[in-house]
Amino acid sequence: MTEKKEMLGNAPIGKLLFRLALPTVVAQLINMLYNIVDRIYIGHMPEVGDLALTGVGVCMPIIMIVSAFAALVSSGGAPRASIFMGKKDIDGGEKTLGACFGLQIIVSAILTAVLLIWNRDFLLAFGASSNTIEYAVDYIEIYAIGTVFVQLTLGMNAFITAQGFTRISMVSVIVGAITNIILDPVFIYGLNMGVRGAALATIISQALSCVWVIGFLCSKKSILRLKPKLFVPSPGIVLPCIALGTATFIMQASESVISVCFNSSLQHYGGDIAVGAMTILTSVMQFAMLPAQGIAQGAQPILSYNYGAKNADRVKQTYKLLLGICLAYSVTIWGAVMLFPNAFVSLFTPDAALISYASRALRIYFAGMVLFGIQIACQMTFVSLGNAPSSVIVAVVRKFVLLLPLIYIMPNIVSNRTLGVYMAEPIADIVAVTFTAILFVFQFRKALKKINSPED
Repeated sequence: MTEKKEMLGNAPIGKLLFRLALPTVVAQLINMLYNIVDRIYIGHMPEVGDLALTGVGVCMPIIMIVSAFAALVSSGGAPRASIFMGKKDIDGGEKTLGACFGLQIIVSAILTAVLLIWNRDFLLAFGASSNTIEYAVDYIEIYAIGTVFVQLTLGMNAFITAQGFTRISMVSVIVGAITNIILDPVFIYGLNMGVRGAALATIISQALSCVWVIGFLCSKKSILRLKPKLFVPSPGIVLPCIALGTATFIMQASESVISVCFNSSLQHYGGDIAVGAMTILTSVMQFAMLPAQGIAQGAQPILSYNYGAKNADRVKQTYKLLLGICLAYSVTIWGAVMLFPNAFVSLFTPDAALISYASRALRIYFAGMVLFGIQIACQMTFVSLGNAPSSVIVAVVRKFVLLLPLIYIMPNIVSNRTLGVYMAEPIADIVAVTFTAILFVFQFRKALKKINSPED
């Protein structure tokens, strides 16, 4: 326990960041991989694979929103717990952990009830047709029952990472991933359960991960421990956590809204091939930026702990290193996409016409990514230092103030309306990065001044 705290406060930052970030990056890649494998199994179901896959695809906005609610609590609670650790206030950290656990139980119960009662209405609103609605309902009804496992696994795992135990948090993801990959073919094909089998495999996998996560947080190995007496989510503890987690919630929950807006505009101007290309572009974007996001998450415990410990030099050093790595990565991946767009697109489709179309669109869509490492580094630092207002502002500006209006404005400005829709992303990214960098300069100076203030 003491060793872990000393590590966050004294270990060389470069080695420490590598040690914490590597498991986080691996865990994120594995998590995305087993989601894709899940869809591959469903898509290969005899005779009905295409309809079943479409039905499950309609469920994705709902699943993203469930995950967003887990992030609403945990992405604010975990950094605050790290800050308490830096202040040597273990009691405050444990109160935060316990209150967030209790709140996630309550949120899970509400989400489960909502999904069981109104799942068909939601699915029809998200685009299910008469041909796919039953597959979607079959999947989401079982998934809804396991909502509590999803919430607790995603939410509580963040507190393991926040303490610096990134290898443990990685193992929790691996446990679920391997279980899901094994159970999918057994339930889907062996027991002939189809889509319901895929959903059942998912919640069993999440349940096992949940047991692993909670077991660790209750053990003596954890610096902060789960204690039933602290499970009451008092407003004084959870409201600051929710305020800090709102930015991440907005980013995750808005993805479903953004997806609907992009697809509707592209369908109007470019038809099915434009929508199909958009699916590939977003998939490439998710894969491409995962390592940078994982590195940023690995930096969070270091930033939060040393901010709480009032160690301004380590906070500055960690941020500079994080910024340099994220920016170098975003420049590198941008260059690779610009030079070899076909290679990235070909990973997702063998269709020659779609590869050609999507490759041209990918260069446009990805144009702003060259500087996006700045956005990732600054936004994670806002969250790590407990700056809820700034983290919310940069999330809202990029998604709602810039991207959503541009999806509808750009097609009316350029001659090729379909390309205009794709252009909304890089324009929003470049403006958002500029805004975030300017805001960060002022807010970071203020945070460092607060650390160095003798009366604080």
